Amino acid sequence: MIVKTLAVGPIMANCYIIGCEESRNAAVIDPGDEADRILVALSEENLTVKYILNTHGHFDHVGANKRLKDVTGAKLAIHPDDAAMLDAVNMAAASFGMAGENSPPPDVLIKDGDKITFGSISLRVIHTPGHSPGGVSFHTDGIVFVGDTLFAGSIGRTDFPGGDYNTLISSVRNKLFVLPDDVTALTGHGPATTIGHEKQTNPFFR
Repeated sequence: MIVKTLAVGPIMANCYIIGCEESRNAAVIDPGDEADRILVALSEENLTVKYILNTHGHFDHVGANKRLKDVTGAKLAIHPDDAAMLDAVNMAAASFGMAGENSPPPDVLIKDGDKITFGSISLRVIHTPGHSPGGVSFHTDGIVFVGDTLFAGSIGRTDFPGGDYNTLISSVRNKLFVLPDDVTALTGHGPATTIGHEKQTNPFFR
């Protein structure tokens, strides 16, 4: 399994490329900005993008959806509760003094328990709301992509529209902390961590 991390855009959101070494099929998780840089990284690995996956609809995680989809023809997937955000990326970015490009509508609406398969890789969708209503995580062998739900030593913000602190805490406790301790959590911003480390040390769960 190929996993590459690119911190993109002015907010340095983590975009992840996950690819199958045998088929060279891949998914791009949270292409927030710098589409051409993402495309170069895909080309370097000789990967064909089958899916563009959004952990949630905030502009810093979906800003390169359109360009990436236009070039690759990949299917775009997001949870239905965040799908409406895709048509307001420019306004959301402008509220932070930044520029953003609206995303095309999703090809696939994903829900808790769905499987997304490409090559030999299968990602299980885990609905983890709280940072946003339609926030999801993607779990595969030894890895979970958690978006802005959980960070190393912290949690995602809940003061944006649709955010809710108690819902987020419940998502982490009941959806993420039930995964094995050695699962690596690849976060939407900042460094990776593990489920076990966050269970033991994250101050929001002591």
